[in-house]
Amino acid sequence: MMKYNRQYDDIINLPHHVSKKHPQMSLYMRSAQFAPFAALTGYEDAVKETAREVQERIEIDEELRSILDSKLQIIIENLKFNPEISITYFVPDLKKDGGEYVTVSGIVKKIDMYNQLIYLVNNIQISTNEIIDISGNIFKIF
Repeated sequence: MMKYNRQYDDIINLPHHVSKKHPQMSLYMRSAQFAPFAALTGYEDAVKETAREVQERIEIDEELRSILDSKLQIIIENLKFNPEISITYFVPDLKKDGGEYVTVSGIVKKIDMYNQLIYLVNNIQISTNEIIDISGNIFKIF
């Protein structure tokens, strides 16, 4: 038989203490104290970012560069007719090497050959160095 320790006999049968200053915590809040937490904050986001795929930039050859330059020249010559074109160009990713190719359509507002930029009327600005394709009704011979 086990020996019984009597050092707590004076308080063992007292009623449970309820604070008058602090409200009683709900069971939900009490259980939240033991809920798991993310010891490595941002880890899950880092894993998702690493898994996100990007495309590599295509290096265009001299033949394609010549075709694109000819198309840009045709656009410049016809700016007064508000040519509507579609441009496929590379958008570099801000977080990792690579990016994605995007195709946008719109009416050409201006071409700045000095800064190598095309401005569309819908406030899109495209670097001519990133373009891999230009298409539209304006190009009848290409």
